Amino acid sequence: MNQYKLVAMIPARLGSKRISKKNIRYMLDKPLIQYPIDLALGNKRFDSVWINTESDELGHACEKMGVRFHKRPSELATDSATNRDFTYEFLKKHPCDYVIMINSTSPVLREETVNHFLDFICENDFDTVMSVISIKAEAFYMGRKINFTGKDKIPSQMIEPIEYIVWALTAWKRDTFIHLQESGQCPVFGGKLGCFEIPKDEAADLDTEEDWNIAEAALFARQNSQRFTAKYLQI
Repeated sequence: MNQYKLVAMIPARLGSKRISKKNIRYMLDKPLIQYPIDLALGNKRFDSVWINTESDELGHACEKMGVRFHKRPSELATDSATNRDFTYEFLKKHPCDYVIMINSTSPVLREETVNHFLDFICENDFDTVMSVISIKAEAFYMGRKINFTGKDKIPSQMIEPIEYIVWALTAWKRDTFIHLQESGQCPVFGGKLGCFEIPKDEAADLDTEEDWNIAEAALFARQNSQRFTAKYLQI
């Protein structure tokens, strides 16, 4: 297994239009931003853990939780700024083999999933690793069937799965990312690309209040799983 220098980066803006101030809003018993912080700090494989934000207030609050504060430039704090932009700016200032982006909008990630993700990185030589979920369901793209013919209905377990990126965890090899960015190519999906499947109940991405409610319910159910046992209709 390769012994890479791994740096964790948690991107978070203080402002949010779709869910107001979501990173400092409480989800159950702690603010949203604390979930990825606790997850990263609990993993001893990271050389360092950084909050990447434009906000001094949020950055200093996160420092009190134990992470380091990387202040991104104000021009990278707009709605139009992408992970391509702020990751490049971050990597230019922080030497490492890989940066691991842990999204604050994925509060239901488990520690073992992060460890498996890091194992996947260290056991391979990918330039980019995306977290995905795999779904066995008939799917369309722009009105076209992409994983079924429609000539017959087959059991769902026999359907070729689709995979889509959930951005809960993403890894980029530093040298490749910088090289592609500076040569005018898109580094976000660049180089040798690997996909790492995560459990569906860890794939929350908080863009709407509905997303928030689903993630909060999942956390509540997980915290209270010992209180409930399966019951069945007597037949």
